[in-house]
Amino acid sequence: MSDASGDAGGTDATDDADGTGTEDGTTTGPVRNTGYDEWLDAVADGEGYALTCPNGHASLPPRRVCPDCGAADLSETTLPAAGTVETFTVVHVGTPAFADETPYVTAIADFGPVRLTGLVRGIDPEAEADAEERAGPGTGAPETGAPETGAAAEEQGDPEPRIGDPVEASVERRPNGDRTLVFDPVEVDPIEE
Repeated sequence: MSDASGDAGGTDATDDADGTGTEDGTTTGPVRNTGYDEWLDAVADGEGYALTCPNGHASLPPRRVCPDCGAADLSETTLPAAGTVETFTVVHVGTPAFADETPYVTAIADFGPVRLTGLVRGIDPEAEADAEERAGPGTGAPETGAPETGAAAEEQGDPEPRIGDPVEASVERRPNGDRTLVFDPVEVDPIEE
């Protein structure tokens, strides 16, 4: 029963069944974004998927129609276990939600039919920042996050992640309770000659 005064402070008997709000509409816990949160649940369980239309276009949930052709018949297509880094950047000035975590690395990775954007874990963003500073304008280094090759790479050191590196997608809970997509580098066995 709702308090007639409208005071919704704390959690009490007025909480709804799923614990996300009260009868008067105020929230007391995490609010679910239905399609997106279901997708994050699937990724967290190692069962990530894309929505694919009969014409072969793929997109990420939530979607009711294909953004490319408008088809409404979408089916789930399982994403591969690992993707490859397409590009990345070191973020030095983050949004307020990430301000305490700067610098951090964010990347776009190709996971078959779709590309995912996430935070990269398992690397040292400070090392990335140092590599970016050494590869600044006028050094002949690409400014796209692509690694140097040859002597320049030896002088600069290989930044991680590198374009083409394999990563796995997972989900991480943030200090504020929100969840975010993260990439973990995949260890690749060296090819034996």
